[in-house]
Amino acid sequence: MPTTKVKAPGAFARTATLGRIEVSPRVVASIAGHAANECYGIVGMAARGLRDGIAERLNRESLHRGVEVQTVEGGILIELYVIAQYGTRISEVAHNLMSAVKYAVEKTLGLPVVAVNVNVQGIHTEGEGGRR
Repeated sequence: MPTTKVKAPGAFARTATLGRIEVSPRVVASIAGHAANECYGIVGMAARGLRDGIAERLNRESLHRGVEVQTVEGGILIELYVIAQYGTRISEVAHNLMSAVKYAVEKTLGLPVVAVNVNVQGIHTEGEGGRR
């Protein structure tokens, strides 16, 4: 009986000796979003667009919406949209964030990460309820 191969659109595939492994871009985005959310100086993930100039802070179940994943030559390109804590050095926070996300995705999936780009969509100060 012939079998048909169905590949999820945009899935990242890796062929092993026992078969093929496919990972959805949403899974990659979830791994990256959770790793980012744990980083010092990051208050939360932000939606990719600004609504009325205000960054929308995402809840824990929709962290993947603050991550964009693309396949490029040599691996994966990850775009992060975050809200940073006021008073932190954003360049240091972003550098640590890049390293943490790259490590988490490569360790979990075994796929090379070519670049991690950080887009700071907002700054959180105490007493704002997560919006600025």
